[in-house]
Amino acid sequence: MSRSDGRNADQLREVSFERNWSDHAEGSCLVTFGRTKVLCTASFSPSVPRWRKDSGLGWITAEYSMLPRATNTRNDRESVRGKIGGRTHEISRLIGRSLRAGVDYKAMGENSIMIDCDVLQADGGTRTAAITGAWVALSDAITWAAKEGHIKNPEATLFDTVSAVSVGIIDGEPRLDLHYEEDVRAETDMNVVMMGSGGFVEIQGTAEGKPFDRKLLEELLDLAGKGCVDLSNLQRQAVGK
Repeated sequence: MSRSDGRNADQLREVSFERNWSDHAEGSCLVTFGRTKVLCTASFSPSVPRWRKDSGLGWITAEYSMLPRATNTRNDRESVRGKIGGRTHEISRLIGRSLRAGVDYKAMGENSIMIDCDVLQADGGTRTAAITGAWVALSDAITWAAKEGHIKNPEATLFDTVSAVSVGIIDGEPRLDLHYEEDVRAETDMNVVMMGSGGFVEIQGTAEGKPFDRKLLEELLDLAGKGCVDLSNLQRQAVGK
């Protein structure tokens, strides 16, 4: 079936990485998945949280937020509401978990990197775009830290790519990298995080309507695997590795 944006079922949206978007952060990247745009910044600190002190290990953590007019209608800032939403907490933890999968804490030393992912414009797949773009920002922050003498071996510290993509069943057809119009009517919706070497970091899947069987699950994972291979290659090209 033809998709509303003209893509094939197994085709990613147009993906781009604009590195060094911020003049201040040690690493930054404006990542674009079609009409979804997320600004990812990585802030380096030559220290670790108190519970990590004297361990010889580093730490990576992340925060996610969406600007008030990132969507068709304006949403209040969560800081104004006085409470961070459950979705925001969930995605923040997902981004942190995902990026930590590609980092060797010991090679990193007792240093921390804080990742901030701010959605400027949303058209589906904001969490997957955030993870994929945050890896580019993280890579640049680690390269900066190595040049400044904080990290001895940047290649060992960030030993693999981490990317993420959505897949789903739309009108009975498995599709890759859902945009908003597809996401809201998906019969099955899944987000998959993978290493460049092929291992799965996280799989989040839900049958919104009819339950899916093992055969369909394998089709979706194969589709996601193809997409993450392409994203990993784009990440490596972006950072010159």
